[in-house]
Amino acid sequence: MPTKENLTKEIKLEELYIEEYFRNKKAESFGRLISQFNEKFDSKNHILFSSPGRIEIGGNHTDHNNGCILAAAINIDSSAVVSKNSQNRINLFSRDLKETYSVELDDLEVKQEEKSKTSGLIRGLAYKFRTNGYNVGGFDCILESMIGIGSGLSSSASIEMLIATILNSLYNNSEISPVELAKYGQFAENNYFGKPCGLMDQLAIAEGGIVSVDFKNEENPKVEKLNVDFATRGFSIIVVNTGGTHADLTDDYASIPKEMKDIAGYFGKSRLRLISRDDIIKNIFTLREIFGDRAVLRALHFFEENERVGLEVASLKENKTEEFLKLVKQSGNSSAKWLQNIYSTKDNKQQSMSLALEITEYFMKENSSCGATRVHGGGFAGTILTFIEEALADKYIKLMSAIFSESSALKVSVREYGSCRVKL
Repeated sequence: MPTKENLTKEIKLEELYIEEYFRNKKAESFGRLISQFNEKFDSKNHILFSSPGRIEIGGNHTDHNNGCILAAAINIDSSAVVSKNSQNRINLFSRDLKETYSVELDDLEVKQEEKSKTSGLIRGLAYKFRTNGYNVGGFDCILESMIGIGSGLSSSASIEMLIATILNSLYNNSEISPVELAKYGQFAENNYFGKPCGLMDQLAIAEGGIVSVDFKNEENPKVEKLNVDFATRGFSIIVVNTGGTHADLTDDYASIPKEMKDIAGYFGKSRLRLISRDDIIKNIFTLREIFGDRAVLRALHFFEENERVGLEVASLKENKTEEFLKLVKQSGNSSAKWLQNIYSTKDNKQQSMSLALEITEYFMKENSSCGATRVHGGGFAGTILTFIEEALADKYIKLMSAIFSESSALKVSVREYGSCRVKL
């Protein structure tokens, strides 16, 4: 299990990538990155870094209202080759986007033209490091990510934590904790990138493994790592990218925390965690009149989902897998009915996630599987998460790939290490 000491050392390739096929694939990828880095930046004094993607297991849209979540880092990652420079500038070349982002470190103000761009994340992170009293310096970097944009595996948070880990390692002797780095990433995404996210994605990626997080104390969230191996319990984890883009969904995402906080604001509080379900029920007529039914339903989802995370954690600790799967199903049901983030009302014809969930549930019924499926992450478009018996995994992947795309269904595993330096 990763410890605090892991923050300051390089993690060997065989520790980071357990599966031999995947390990060999990553070794080849790092080889290509190193070769291109040496050509582009004329430097052989480099360090390797990796930052995982994440899956959300429980706690759909609870973190931004000081709730609880259950999430895990996965073996799909972003990786980089990096070297310090003396230019007081961060130069990052993305192999995926074929674009170079350069940020001058003497100008760290918000740039409107950098919203939704990697340069905004870089600038926001550097600003947060500096204003919190930490060192910032220039570096050259080539980055490659296995995490597709809009895949639901948190590509932006993975890159945020990659950049944060680089700054922490190169210029701060890795003194900054994963929780603090996660906060810096959230700040950059909220204020410089322009996405109103919670802290779940960054924290799961920074910590690694399976984590239960209680955000009741926003400044000092309670993080607990769980020692769970789904493979030994006979289950595979499959993420299915149902297509669609998140580009036009910012308003949909923003409406959820806004409506939840509007309800809390009626009671003079900033977050739903500071009130109770009974408060809503006792005032439901007035709340419906002021905020509408959807806002009330989303608030009610929060309380049930928040409690459900604790039950999921308990069932995993007690090795009650069937009980855990029932809770995952309930989470998906609540998200569909009460949270209402399965599809965007902007285009009712596009309901790929609803279709994927229906196909999955029917598949499980036909194959007498006790697995579970749910909306994954922010919702409205993108990915569903499925726990399925190992014996049915290939059959399920084949079915979903035929419906959506050849590479839409992906088997993932939990990665024990968060963002880190890598040793070949």
